[in-house]
Amino acid sequence: MNLEKILNIKYPFIQGGMANISKGKFAASVSEAGGLGLIGTGGMSPEDLLKEIKIAKENTDKLFGVNLLLLNPQIDALVDIVISQGIKFLTTGAGNPGKYMKRFKENKIKVFPIVSSIALAKRMEKLGADGIIVEGEEAAGHIGDISTMVLLPQVAQAVNIPVVAAGGIGSGRQIFAAEVLGASGIQFGTSLLATFECPIHQNYKEKIIKSKSSNITVIGLTNAYKTRVIKNKMARTYLEIEKTNKDKLALEKLTLGALKKAVEVGDMENGSIMAGEVVGQINEILSIKDLFEKFHHEYKEVREFYENRR
Repeated sequence: MNLEKILNIKYPFIQGGMANISKGKFAASVSEAGGLGLIGTGGMSPEDLLKEIKIAKENTDKLFGVNLLLLNPQIDALVDIVISQGIKFLTTGAGNPGKYMKRFKENKIKVFPIVSSIALAKRMEKLGADGIIVEGEEAAGHIGDISTMVLLPQVAQAVNIPVVAAGGIGSGRQIFAAEVLGASGIQFGTSLLATFECPIHQNYKEKIIKSKSSNITVIGLTNAYKTRVIKNKMARTYLEIEKTNKDKLALEKLTLGALKKAVEVGDMENGSIMAGEVVGQINEILSIKDLFEKFHHEYKEVREFYENRR
């Protein structure tokens, strides 16, 4: 992998821009541990983003970035803040960053759009993206339709810029597999939830380490908002409504503020406990530093094993 050389960081690891979770201090902690931390703008106002960037700067002098959710109604103001604050790395999702690419380039900002299809990856390369984050449907939260195992090698073959793998990666062996399939680096989300530094409720962390991959389900199949979560009362009710009357208003009411209920209040029955399929591999809470060292050690072991077999 060579993402660490491209970004001048210790490990080729990027933190996912998780809404209500990926805030300034957490992003700084990831960067301090050798990865690249991100501030996620999902649900943020421009004032929120400015505050979190300042917090990140107070806690690290290393590179960190911002994940821009392009559907945010205040996206123009968010872009202005990113540029004025000297942010040098961006990931983008839920929209097309083309409108802003000229400004990003003028300000020497590296842009890695998140994609879930080959066609979108090609389009982002034509727009001038510096890299692509390929997110398979194994990931947490809002997902596409194609698995990482299938999507990653096809995107890597279709574009000539670095490709980062996301979704379903929670060990050194999977990192090595992603590299074989064409990845220059990895983006983690679910694996970072079970860290001491992650600013989610302790109930959420305990749920992550106790859950199996079979405890994961997908809601939003009928309204184009497919979301991967851990099964609970909220998820079961949502699926039942989808199956029967498909009342969109009822679905909206059910999920209103549900992520915050899980993240901040620790409500494991009525909250939206977003997690990827890799949750079954997570069985302890670690520091980010220890997690990254563990992944790196596992990766080196499996790589050396296969190299020695040649």
